[in-house]
Amino acid sequence: MKSYLAEVLGTFLLVFIGCAAIVMGGLGDALPLGQVGIGLAFGLGLVAAAYAIGPISGAHLNPAVTLGFFLAGRLPAKEVIPYWIAQTVGAVLAAIALWLMVVGKADGTVTNFGATTWDPAKWGTSSVFLTEMIATFTFVLVILASTSAKHMNMLAGLIIGLTLAVLHFGFIPVSGNSLNPARSIGPGLFSGSAAIGQLWLYIVAPLIGGAIAGLVAKTGVFEKD
Repeated sequence: MKSYLAEVLGTFLLVFIGCAAIVMGGLGDALPLGQVGIGLAFGLGLVAAAYAIGPISGAHLNPAVTLGFFLAGRLPAKEVIPYWIAQTVGAVLAAIALWLMVVGKADGTVTNFGATTWDPAKWGTSSVFLTEMIATFTFVLVILASTSAKHMNMLAGLIIGLTLAVLHFGFIPVSGNSLNPARSIGPGLFSGSAAIGQLWLYIVAPLIGGAIAGLVAKTGVFEKD
């Protein structure tokens, strides 16, 4: 139970800090320059969560990461679904917290709580799907490699957080750079029918990317001898 509660808290921190930069910091309306701030908010939010609860649950904070750990042979099958539930609960709680904080905004203009969406007029579904899948593969592989028993060091949390940040720099204009089904589900539920209608991609593509990373990591090809 301690691990699950840690995942709730850690995912809450990640989504709350990152989406607050979009919603309350106004960086979502300041693209493309705003993507640097958004990327740093999510990346450093992940660093904070990783060092806060990493020793308890491993600080997955992301169903795609949990799937990668399972397929890499580093998490029992019985833990996968409870981790996914805890992560989704944490993300939803973060979205609720943001909603409560901005519901009294004087001009009442907040309709998007940091949901990840794409513009079909600019990017095709296949482009967005591949972006989310490949970026998640990259992200999860870095996590699995940097936390491997043969590689692990005290800087792993920082390395992982900075990786998430730089991926935001590149891919926010395409997909919003979710890489995390829970991160998309939480804000998406509060951001209207368009966001909800696109949720399937932000669930399926990251899970495929995380699964491939887990299978690659299991081979040990990127571990030192």
